[in-house]
Amino acid sequence: MKSFNRTSWQSRIFDTINMLILLLLVLTMIIPFLNTLALAFSSNLASMQPEIVLWPKEFSTEGFSTVWNRMQLYLPFTNNVIVTLVGTIGHVLLSSMAGYVLIQQGLPGKKWMVSAILVTMMIPGEAIMIPMYVVNKDLGLLNTLSALILSGFVSGFSVLLMRNFFLSVPYEMAESARIDGAGDLRIFLTMYMPLAKAGLATVTLFEFVSRWNQFTPAVLYINDSSKYTLQIALKSLIVDTDATSSNFMITTNVRMAGIVIALLPLMIIYPYVQKHFVKGIFLGANKE
Repeated sequence: MKSFNRTSWQSRIFDTINMLILLLLVLTMIIPFLNTLALAFSSNLASMQPEIVLWPKEFSTEGFSTVWNRMQLYLPFTNNVIVTLVGTIGHVLLSSMAGYVLIQQGLPGKKWMVSAILVTMMIPGEAIMIPMYVVNKDLGLLNTLSALILSGFVSGFSVLLMRNFFLSVPYEMAESARIDGAGDLRIFLTMYMPLAKAGLATVTLFEFVSRWNQFTPAVLYINDSSKYTLQIALKSLIVDTDATSSNFMITTNVRMAGIVIALLPLMIIYPYVQKHFVKGIFLGANKE
């Protein structure tokens, strides 16, 4: 059989086609994003023109000023920050603790526990939407940020992912630490957590993005406009017909400014965790 030569013309054509396809995919994401930025930094009148622009016309920040101050987007933004930070920290901590428990060699019924966690991952969220609403209502959590924080506080995916990362840490290290008098809490915090940075970054990024963009729980549990999160506010700003006021018209640059503000935290956090995130995806997928 003739060996495949990477320098052959067939290989070059194959690579060129792949590059073109990837370039088209990138353009489908970059062009809308650039258009959003350009309109957000355009003046009220310029942003209303029916055309796609990649650079601001009549550069202005009045859209940001209007959406932040006049439309008080800072209120749902603050609610979103609280829900995302508290929910993500709690989710990562509890998922890590559960993952640590599942690697203990003397744990009875460990395989059954893992199987039960896998079963929970097969249940769609829509199937438990009504029971979750009833539970939150009985607990008096409706129209509170606590309902959004506790929603998805622990997930089977995160627990099993952290378990896989902890399995990469030699169990003998923990045994040696126990012989020296260290307890499980100290071993967990000073040994397993630092050695699982890639897993922590992966779970943190997944959960941060999920909570920052969550929409269904906010619609289900929140009716008080003062407790609205960012995604509900953006829906009212961009989609709902009652998002306009009798005193002024919501122009395109105001809507796009709201979208840019919602994207900023994700754009800021990703570069810091990208290295650990990519490493974590590969390591987590290769563990037994």
